[in-house]
Parts: sequence; structure tokens; C-alpha cells
Amino acid sequence: MSLIPKETVDQILAQADITEVVGDFVSLKKKGQNMWACCPFHHEKSPSFSVSPAKGIYKCFGCGKAGNSVQFIMDVEGTSFPEALKYLAKKYGIEIPEEKPTAEYTQQQSERDSLYIVSDFASKHFHNRLLHHEQGNIGQSYLKQRGLSAQTIQKFELGYSLDEWTDLTDIALKAGYQQKFLEATGLTIAKEDGKKYDRFRARVMFPIHNLSGRVVGFGARTLKSNDKKSPKYLNSPESDIYHKSSVLYGLFQARQAIRMQDMCYMVEGYLDVLSLHQGGIENVVSSSGTSLTEGQIKLISRYTQNITVLYDGDAAGIKASLRGIDLILENGLNVNVVTFPEGEDPDSYIHKVGDTAFKKYVQEQAQDFISFKTSLYASETKHNPVKKAEAIREIVTSISKIPDSIKRTVFFRSCSLIFDIDEQVLISEYNKMQLQERQPTRTGSPATDAAATSEPAPAPDKPVTDNDLLKRYEREIVRMLLHYPDSLLDEGITTSQYMLQELDDIEFVTPLYIQIIEFVKQKLSQGVLPVADDFINYPKEEIRTEAISLLSEPYELSHNWETHEIFVPRETDLLPYGAERAVLRLKWRNADILLKAEREKLRLVSDPAEVDRVLNTILALNTYYKELGNMLGIVVNR
Repeated sequence: MSLIPKETVDQILAQADITEVVGDFVSLKKKGQNMWACCPFHHEKSPSFSVSPAKGIYKCFGCGKAGNSVQFIMDVEGTSFPEALKYLAKKYGIEIPEEKPTAEYTQQQSERDSLYIVSDFASKHFHNRLLHHEQGNIGQSYLKQRGLSAQTIQKFELGYSLDEWTDLTDIALKAGYQQKFLEATGLTIAKEDGKKYDRFRARVMFPIHNLSGRVVGFGARTLKSNDKKSPKYLNSPESDIYHKSSVLYGLFQARQAIRMQDMCYMVEGYLDVLSLHQGGIENVVSSSGTSLTEGQIKLISRYTQNITVLYDGDAAGIKASLRGIDLILENGLNVNVVTFPEGEDPDSYIHKVGDTAFKKYVQEQAQDFISFKTSLYASETKHNPVKKAEAIREIVTSISKIPDSIKRTVFFRSCSLIFDIDEQVLISEYNKMQLQERQPTRTGSPATDAAATSEPAPAPDKPVTDNDLLKRYEREIVRMLLHYPDSLLDEGITTSQYMLQELDDIEFVTPLYIQIIEFVKQKLSQGVLPVADDFINYPKEEIRTEAISLLSEPYELSHNWETHEIFVPRETDLLPYGAERAVLRLKWRNADILLKAEREKLRLVSDPAEVDRVLNTILALNTYYKELGNMLGIVVNR
């Protein structure tokens, strides 16, 4: 890894379109001048994540995350600044000059970046072995037998691990990669006696990518039919870059198709993903044999609210995975289900009937999950009243997970018809469940239980300090400096010049705002007017985040006002007035705080001369304070 020249960084920042960058991860919808979506960083049902194409920034008004294109990649991928730049450079076809890394820089690389580098090396190694080593013919024969083309093998970077104990480890160490990173990614296993060997041997390799396309782990299928001790499939262990619960196989390749078609197909295995993708169904992902997690559901929800689960034709497998779908419902997504004939799975069925017939089958057989589950349980419990009652409770439990009340009502009605039971009985059972969930578990004495059910006493409000009050007024000054630094006021000077001249004798108290003010002063002293991009791309993250937060607006004036000839003045129309008011408010608050300090001082001094001096100061400050109050239209009772 090398240092990226400043001119290349500037080129990346200039070309990176915030809408395109964020749009790769979430589905954006235009509202006013900005784009909006549900935040990818926290769970929410109503969109509060805003992207401003004009300013090149994003801001979540729910969790507070904010930044530019580079910061978004850092936030969403948990990667470093250089790695985020490399991601954007690759996306926009910008060549980063290759420089041989210095020993010092190599030593300073973070361990997380090193894990990515080692994983990428291993992926390329396995892929090379598949294509160019004589043992790779075994892997190629298997993939060919499964109907995969050379293009699919290349697109998903499939590979093969040789039937040798230390093939990858030896070559990686020879190439200069450290053993501790090979071990940390699970590629190498080290014994206490110092011996080491490859985790993956004689297996077809399925690299697992994160959303930015970096390899984070591997799935591996053995091709040794006579090896009963080894598992058929073996996955990488958890690491700092690979968390099974937060990764979906194929999502990197599928995310654009999912967003475009507003639908995600969920399958079980690696080959299901590969075969469907090759057959033109590119919006398909897999949880790789693990139970579906909330983290995986949130990944999908960035691109669509619609999931269709494609089940193998195995009744036992279907029953085992039903509870995972409740989690999808709980997160507010719409779930459809498709089952295949007995003994078939998506991979085998698409090869059996062909791409066109497969797509038609999926469209015709898809049904909503609640109806599917209801029908499944109804057929199994038709002649058993006890099991039927249990099944109804199971269905009601699933319906209770749905946050949308209208959807719940529709499903209650559908369930009542299938089970031939009064709809009100289902609703009553639902209400009973909700009541039980709200009641605490009673384990102690009556006194203990009473304490447990009572509301906790509200914590006393944190006292507002003078610095807290000043911060509010300082924040408004900084906000206007960021929004309108080069806007001309009536006096013929810019907002930046006017405010800094007027506040020359005022000392800011908020450290973050002090830094921003000093930066503005520095720019003006160089004869340059600061602009928003200076702060959006500022080296310090805390200043970038605060600047972007101040530059983001949660609301926009609707164009309908103008349509109906109702003209509402905008801030820009009253900028001279607004700038003057912001300056006066900060001066007024400063005078108030100084008055308090002098009155406190008067209480402590005893020297007559000092008392006179303090009294004169109080008199002058009080006059100044009242003058500012009159200018602001504030009635001062002092």
C-alpha cells in the first residue's frame, strides 16, 4: 500500500458523485433538492438520511452520521481513509500512482488493512491455482459439471486450493506477508509446536466479498468424496474483517440489480447464487447456510424492502428456517416464498428447466410468507385440533412481528379464512401476546415486583452552563460562515469579513468553533475566501463532521408555495439582517455572562478602590447589555 499524492486525492474528491456513491448502498428517492433514504447506519422506518448532490454531502438527522463521499465509504465499510480513496478511484477509473511502500509506512499499516491485503492475495492465489495449476483441472471439472461458465468463474473470482499442506502459507510468507495476519484471517493454522498448515486444502474456493468488493473470507467445498472426517463445506472463521452475521454471499455482485428491480431473492448455497446469476437472475444472495440475522436483513433493506425466499423442496428444511423469516417481518420488509418440487433446489431446477421457465415458475409460485405459512400448517393439522391450536398461535406470532397495522389486519383476515376460525379470536390472541410481552417477569417478592414495574424516577436535568448557552450562539455564527462565506452584504463586504470584523473582540469558548474561526481568519489573511468544500474535505474528522452537520438542512421550502403565488422569504433574501442578528445575539450573551462574573466579583472584593472599579464596569456592561437587547427587541428587566 502506498501514500496517495494530494493531486490524486483532489481528483478523486472532485469526480466522486455523492449520489452515485451512496446509491450503490441504499435506494435513494428525490424529495425537493435532496435525495432521501432510510439510514444505512441505524434501523429506522421513516427516511431521515439526506444526500445533497449540490453540496456533495450526506447527513442522517436520526443518528447524526455525516460526511462526504470518502467519509461515507469509511463509515459504511469501516475502512481507512486511504482504502476509501482507493475504492472511489477504482469506481471512477482514476489511476493511483504506484509507489514502492517504505519500510516505515508498511510498519504503520493498520492490522485491519493488512487483513484485507492478505485476503485479497489469497483470493488471487486460489483463482490462479484454479486456472493455471494442473490440480486446478479438478476444480474446473467440478465447476464445469455444475454448469458454470468461464465468465461466472471470473466474475465471482472462484478458485481452488491445492491438495497440499502448506501451499498458500509458503507462497504468502515468501512474498513478504506476515504469518500473524495469515493466522488472523484463518488462512493458516499454527500449532503449539510451531508447525503450520493451510486451513483450506483440495477445495473449490468461493471468495466472500463485502459491499465494496473486498475479499473478507472464504467458503470452501471439498471434492474428496472418500473423506468422511472433513465437512463438505468449510468457512473462514470470524475475524476483524469477517463477521458471518453481517455478510451475504453475492451481495456485492447483486446490489445494483436488487436496487433496480426492487427485489432480493434469498437462496441457501453458493451454487444457487452462481447458477441464478448466470441465468440472468442477478438480484440473488445467500446467507451461506447460516441462519438469517438482523445484520443481514439490514444489508438487504439498504436496497429494497422486498425479499423472496427460494426454498429447496425439503419440508424439514423449510420448517427449520421459518423462524428466520419472522425476523424479516419484524424489520418491516415484505416477504414472499417460493418452493420447488421435491428433491430440487434453485441450482438444480434452473439447469433442469432453463432460465426462461425458471423465471416464469418463480413469478407464478411466489406467495406472501404469512399465507404460505398458514397453508403449510393448515394442511399438516387438518385432523388434529390440539396441533391446529398450536399452529394458529405460531401464525399469530409471525403476524405480530409485522410493524404495519394495516398489513396485520389483512393477514389476520386471510388466516381466519384458511383455518376457518373467527378473525376476532386471532386478534384477541394477538392482544394477549402483546400484553404478556409488556409485563415484566416476576421472580422476586411483591415489593421487588412493584419496584420493577414502577417507572424509574426521571434523572435530574443537567444544568445548562454559560458555555452551553454561548455554544448555541457561536454555532449560529459558524453556520452562517459555512453557508454564506463569500455572499456579499449591503455593506459591500462578504459575510466572512463582516462577522470576523464585528466579533474581533469576542473570544469563542467552544474548541471546535475556535478552530473553524481560526481557519477562516487564516484563509482571509491569505486573500482567499473560504468555501464549503474547504470544510467538507478538512483533514480533521471532527471539523468535517460538524461542518457537514451545519451545512445540512432537514427541511426544504416546498415549490408548491410559489405555484400558489405564496412567496416566503428565504434566508438568502434577508442575509444582511440575519448576519447582523447573529452577531448581536452572541455579543448580547457575552455581555450577560460578563455581567454575572462582575457581580460575583463584587461580592468577594472589599478594597474600596476595587469596589468602585467593579461597579463602574458593571454600569458600563449593563448599559451595553441593554442597548444590545433594545436592538434585538429583547425586554431586559435589569
